[in-house]
Amino acid sequence: MAENNVSAVAEFILLGLTNNHMLQIILFVVFLIIYMITLTGNFLIVLVAITDTSLHNPMYFFLANLSCLDIIYSTTIIPRMLRDFISSRRNISMGECVTQMFISVALAEVECILLAVMAYDRFVAICHPLHYMTIIRRPVCIKIALGAWISGFLLTVPSVISVWSVDRCGQNEINHFECEIPELIALACGNIVVIQLLNFILGSALLIIPTIFITATYVRIIRSVLRIATSAGRKKAFSTCTFHIIVVTIFYGLPMFSYMNPKARSDAGTVKIYTVFYTTITPLLNPIIYTLRNKDIKRSLRKITKKVT
Repeated sequence: MAENNVSAVAEFILLGLTNNHMLQIILFVVFLIIYMITLTGNFLIVLVAITDTSLHNPMYFFLANLSCLDIIYSTTIIPRMLRDFISSRRNISMGECVTQMFISVALAEVECILLAVMAYDRFVAICHPLHYMTIIRRPVCIKIALGAWISGFLLTVPSVISVWSVDRCGQNEINHFECEIPELIALACGNIVVIQLLNFILGSALLIIPTIFITATYVRIIRSVLRIATSAGRKKAFSTCTFHIIVVTIFYGLPMFSYMNPKARSDAGTVKIYTVFYTTITPLLNPIIYTLRNKDIKRSLRKITKKVT
């Protein structure tokens, strides 16, 4: 019985993205560049949101929270991936594995909540502009942000405990580049129907409920925008929402297709590709999408650049 218990597994082996040495070197360079751009882009957003008083409003407050989240999220996943690309030993201790899984899942849940909150912020700004500063006040924003971070981590606890409580019968090879809940469940050798159902329900609720809320919010926003008399007014209103819609589509679309599609989950290669996109590419795209056509942030960056030079 001792051999079958979960405590018998002291460490796991991450099989990674590929075993091709040349491809590993190429991927190391690619993901190192992605990581550096991700850190730089998100750090700059946090910097301008803090230092530029003209950006001290709810939208940029939540955007700075999102950037902080992306910095931590990327740092939880990419450095470990980079190490495995250039190391022949891909062992990961049980403690490191559960920590990585807990933080990455918790941050994903926090981002789900933050994106829903940012949609509501745009709804109030466009549909109720005269009451915006009274509804979305600074103390309210701080409470909402704290609530999002605390809720994300608390909601992760049941999933992590349920996954970690299963017997693995000595199986320790994870066919992935990170410790993910479905892959760890796949190592179980006992009856895991209840655990699979629990994690499916929690994961589905995490994705579907915010998606419904955000969709309903933007339907109301679009209706309000279409009632604006001038085309310039409509264009300005739509431009404030475009970036958020793109981020939401990427962030929710890929996980939904991956986790809620049995055919996709049966193909390990497909799962890895989807995971790469929403764990490494999304944090990279967030600062690019939000700054590419955002005149306020570009203006603030120019001011900071002039001060430095």
